[in-house]
Amino acid sequence: MIVPAWLNAVHHDGSEKYVSALYPRLGETVRLRLRTAYDAPIRRVILRTFPDGEQAFALMRPTTDGPTAQWWETSLRVEEPLVHYRFIIDAADGLWHYSAAGPSSFVPLDATDFRILVDYQTPEWLDSAVFYQIFPDRFANGDPANDPRPEEYDYRGQRPRTYPWGTPPEGDQFFPLVFYGGDLRGIESRLDYLADLGVNALYLNPVFQAHSNHKYDVADYDHVDAHFGGDAALASLRQALSMRGMRYILDIVPNHCGYWHPWFQRALADPTAVEAEFFTFRRHPDDYATWLGVWTLPKLNYLSPELRRRIYEGPEGVFRRWLRPPFAADGWRVDVANMLGRQGSTQIGLDISRGIRRAVKETRPDAYLMGEHFFDATGQLQGDQWDGVMNYGGLTHPLWYWLAGYDQGAHGFPDSLAGARWPTEAMVGMWLSRLAAVPWAIARQQYNLLDSHDTVRIRTLLGENDALHRLAVAVLLTFPGIPGLYYGDEIGMVDVAGLGARGCMVWDEARQDRSLLDYHRRLIAFRRGSSALQRGGFEVLAVEGETVAFQRESGDERVIVIAHRGAAARPAGPLPVARAGVADGARFVDVVGGAAWVVREGALALPPLGQGALVLREE
Repeated sequence: MIVPAWLNAVHHDGSEKYVSALYPRLGETVRLRLRTAYDAPIRRVILRTFPDGEQAFALMRPTTDGPTAQWWETSLRVEEPLVHYRFIIDAADGLWHYSAAGPSSFVPLDATDFRILVDYQTPEWLDSAVFYQIFPDRFANGDPANDPRPEEYDYRGQRPRTYPWGTPPEGDQFFPLVFYGGDLRGIESRLDYLADLGVNALYLNPVFQAHSNHKYDVADYDHVDAHFGGDAALASLRQALSMRGMRYILDIVPNHCGYWHPWFQRALADPTAVEAEFFTFRRHPDDYATWLGVWTLPKLNYLSPELRRRIYEGPEGVFRRWLRPPFAADGWRVDVANMLGRQGSTQIGLDISRGIRRAVKETRPDAYLMGEHFFDATGQLQGDQWDGVMNYGGLTHPLWYWLAGYDQGAHGFPDSLAGARWPTEAMVGMWLSRLAAVPWAIARQQYNLLDSHDTVRIRTLLGENDALHRLAVAVLLTFPGIPGLYYGDEIGMVDVAGLGARGCMVWDEARQDRSLLDYHRRLIAFRRGSSALQRGGFEVLAVEGETVAFQRESGDERVIVIAHRGAAARPAGPLPVARAGVADGARFVDVVGGAAWVVREGALALPPLGQGALVLREE
């Protein structure tokens, strides 16, 4: 939709510059502010709210804050758990509506309103968190004595085998039974490396007893796998992390369990067993519901009250007990959160996710509850379910498609849908649409990532293009939300034949990209010390053919990020910033390279910019 140019300078988000309290209490009064251009043809601005289902209007007061912007403000008493609002702008050229989806000449849906969560519990430690995801079997072998051995168990004719670190597996070895001996003691032995990198939180792929290397076929929710060192190793890791001021979250699989879990074995042996109701048998014992047809992963049926009690409702439920000492996990990553409690005519996912949240927050209010979700997760991100999700849809995929081209597949479909690189407008449009659909408090808690154990590695995706890799890292560490790195990306690891993104961590410094490692260190250090990146708002400044620029702004800091994907340099030229409230004379410094630019005539006069990214901080 075409709108007048002056509307492009209108901005509001849920950050501290615009909303006086991020987490207000019920009955508290908050101040709301809207920024417009100082010369916009605006007669008045009206705040539109919807208390108890009835529309309400309130006039906003004009205030002045610098030569480039006009501010409008009003007070709002919050008296509902979820307060949503938007603005109506009465201007010389008509009435305009402004919601989280942007300006429009028509009345927008309430679904696009700005939202304030009231009496919301949030893990405050997330503000400064930088996560590091570890696939335990492939990170470091701290105790070869607990490596899996072929004689330990049979997997329908297949047996586990532990290979020397980094050695490619034999072609006929069953992929889930390829082991390298990585364990929790190995992770603990490398904490100094992680602290030096700057990360302060770990996300561990599953560690509970299971037959496979990935452990998503859990056989015992109550014990850490002996090949990872058992329960004592996790308690030791917790202590070592605490000594360094670091945190960790565990990965749980509540959607399904493993074929060899005692619950399923009892259900197979006896259709009248209590555990039989934990599963869905179409014909006992051989025809049962699974995760996407994988026979080793029988799907759990949450119509069973006893299953709900064991997993989360009961005082010793799985979700509760691992949050307590001596393990004291700082939260959970919930596997396939999009499928939980959903099976044909049974659609109770909302009840289950709300129940899990209640159990987790009762046990540990500051726990981080994050779900895996590859698709549109906005319905689960309204404050009553997950604190955040793995933000594939809101950051990862649009960035991938912009840098490397569109590529999407689906289970059971014979090929992927591939297309050319997305235009910048498409990437930005997807970013903004996802941010608009959730409360700002939730957007700040999204788990942002470039890749994971379930995807291609970012460096492989980009054809080992170092400049584009660094661009992606810069976006990851400056986008709203919580950044998470995948092990080895910081040293330039790529996919490995036969192992994909789950190759063994490269510890030989001669084989590491030390320059890329230093780049990560610098940006992580900046991220952890930046109020703008931790809690500042988000505003797109420029959308060009090969370039995007955005601003993050808190009450005391402003950061501008410019990302250029083109092989040819962006020609020297201005980057307009006045509409974002930046005054002439403002000085910006490249936080990595140290070069500086001064705003003149409402713009940053940039030199030619090669492929990559600039992260600029206002001094």
